Formats: sequence, structure tokens, C-alpha cells
Amino acid sequence: MKSLAELRAIREKMKKQMDVRESGDDAIRVVVGMATCGIAAGARPVMTAFLDEIDKRGLTNVTVTQTGCIGVCRLEPIVEVYVPGEEKVTYVKMKPEMVPTVVEQHLVNHNVVTDYTIGAAE
Repeated sequence: MKSLAELRAIREKMKKQMDVRESGDDAIRVVVGMATCGIAAGARPVMTAFLDEIDKRGLTNVTVTQTGCIGVCRLEPIVEVYVPGEEKVTYVKMKPEMVPTVVEQHLVNHNVVTDYTIGAAE
């Protein structure tokens, strides 16, 4: 860091990311498996991609959180999406480049990206 302005910019960026992680009653929840297996498979860049994409689109009804082991290590990174009143959707073998499609199709337009789900992988 070279200046106070740069520090403030970093603070604001991180504050926005923390706001995305907070939950509301009607919020869509995106849960990223961040156990050792998930992290080793690339879950951290996937979570960052979700945070960045949601922030870029200004989505205020979506929260992003992390969890431990989801239980299917061979399909990591795993992301679960919870939309109030709907069944949970489990996306598997996620990569950061897949995130914009999931955000646009599932979180914004409410269309599950079936090609990325556990049902398609199995």
C-alpha cells in the first residue's frame, strides 16, 4: 500500500464482499465446500469468482458462504444453491469460468444449469 486512499479502496472492496456473505430471510444462498478436499480441488478461486460476479451485477438478494466437507470429494469443488421455496441444487466440478453462467442463469433468471449439476456428473 502506498497511500491512505489505496487502503480505503481495499477496505470498501472487502466490506462489499462481507455484505455479500451476510444472510437475510428471503436471500438466495450460495454455499461453497471449503474443506481440505474442496480447497485442494480449487474451491477458493470458485468462491472468489462468485463474490466478484455477484458484486459486479449488484445482486443484493444473494449471500455467499462456505462450509466444510459436503461428502463427495471426487466431485469437488462443490457449490450448493438454496433458493427459498425450491429444492437445493448441487453444482459439481466447478471452475471459476463456470460461475458467470450459474449466476446469470440460476441466480438471476431462475434456470438451473443442469449440465453442471450432480445429476449430470453421475
